[in-house]
Amino acid sequence: MRPTSPRPIYGGRRQRGPGRVTNIGARRDGGKTRRSVGCAAICAYLDLAAVEKPFVIVLPNVVTRQQLLTLQKGLAAAPFRDGRLTAGAAAEGVKNNEQARGDDPGVIAMGRTVRLALETHPTVKSLIRPVRWSAPMFSRYGAGQHYGLHADNATMFDADGWPLRTDISFTLFLSDPNDYDGGALLIRDLSGDREFRPAAGSAVLYATGQLHTVTPVTRGTRLACVGWMQSLIRRPDQRDLLHDLDRVRAGMASGDEALLLDKTIGNLLRMWGED
Repeated sequence: MRPTSPRPIYGGRRQRGPGRVTNIGARRDGGKTRRSVGCAAICAYLDLAAVEKPFVIVLPNVVTRQQLLTLQKGLAAAPFRDGRLTAGAAAEGVKNNEQARGDDPGVIAMGRTVRLALETHPTVKSLIRPVRWSAPMFSRYGAGQHYGLHADNATMFDADGWPLRTDISFTLFLSDPNDYDGGALLIRDLSGDREFRPAAGSAVLYATGQLHTVTPVTRGTRLACVGWMQSLIRRPDQRDLLHDLDRVRAGMASGDEALLLDKTIGNLLRMWGED
């Protein structure tokens, strides 16, 4: 989805006093209100600040070598079914893979392993700040299988049935790239098409609203785990700002300046956070 501000700025209006709306930067000529060019430019800038920019990061070694081997062994014994059964209406016609059954106890346990590895990762904690998760899904692609170009659903439900706004998607790669050909995660954004085939145990995180595809596998088997997160912070520019402040704080010694920064980060979280 394309996260936007909870209160989008359209036309630069604000409240002055109970129930009164006043135009910023407007003037009256002949009884008609006209907006100044300067205000229009400012409002356009503020609206653009809320628009999500292309976001993709690759996190290596999200799971340990032992966890990776355990996941691979578990998937070798897991029951799989046609992946189209879990596709949304728009993606059903372009999805051609197999999906591990989400109600299988072993698959559920593997999903917990993946979620714990991601939610304790320092970059995920600081940059994404997830508050809700979809149930992780394990996919398998054999020769000739692929997932055509599509966008993921804007809303889903978490494992407990609560509504989930899909801010960030992730793909955790579970097969060594030398064991299969093709099967790249291709993400399309303003800079063009980018393909990802990282080492097993690496995760690619990207904004859910971006178009993406899994290119056809031509040899071997591609295993992966995919899922979605809802962030505490809806707007991506605000998430970036908080992440930058966290990085600055990590390099500071204790003192009055550090306390002031801690207070600022906390107040921004209270201002922008939503569950």
